[in-house]
Amino acid sequence: MNFPEDLKYSKEHEWVRINGNMATIGITDYAQDQLGEVVFVELPAEGEELQKNDTFGVVESVKSVSDVFSPLSGKVIEVNDPLSDTPETVNEDPYGEGWLVKVEVTNPKELGTLMSAEHYQAFIKEES
Repeated sequence: MNFPEDLKYSKEHEWVRINGNMATIGITDYAQDQLGEVVFVELPAEGEELQKNDTFGVVESVKSVSDVFSPLSGKVIEVNDPLSDTPETVNEDPYGEGWLVKVEVTNPKELGTLMSAEHYQAFIKEES
């Protein structure tokens, strides 16, 4: 299981990569592993405003359908459209080509609510 040190993590198993005031968001390696083979991804429209903990998408796998929650408040500035044709990319490269959305962060203080890689791994151990 891979937990890149340069990312932040939510309790809902999303990861966040910060670059200036932009956040790239995806689901973690752990989440995609628990879901199994991803067969469908539904994402928001560009320009949509998200609030922290809003549901912004759906990831459907052969095992289940899961909502995806926004770990931060912000405006969607880019959506990973290729996932509609190749949802399996979420399984193959969850921290790279399998990202879901890019958001312009509107409340940087919310970053402090996210976990480090070390804390996220401890959280998973407690949860399972």
